Amino acid sequence: MNNCTFGKPANTRCVQLADNFLCKIFTSPLRPKVCASLQASREMCFTHRDQALTYLIKLEADTAP
Repeated sequence: MNNCTFGKPANTRCVQLADNFLCKIFTSPLRPKVCASLQASREMCFTHRDQALTYLIKLEADTAP
């Protein structure tokens, strides 16, 4: 089981993220449903990784219980 199953902060690198920023378990049945259900959009990705992380951190805060 990987650490994504139990959640992690948006600004924490997933242990399944390879050095080339691709998911190591993308096609695996072990891939968490939350990862598979996330549909990236242009508004989410921006033009720079730091902007995308800022968006994800805000999204996580806005949707926290």
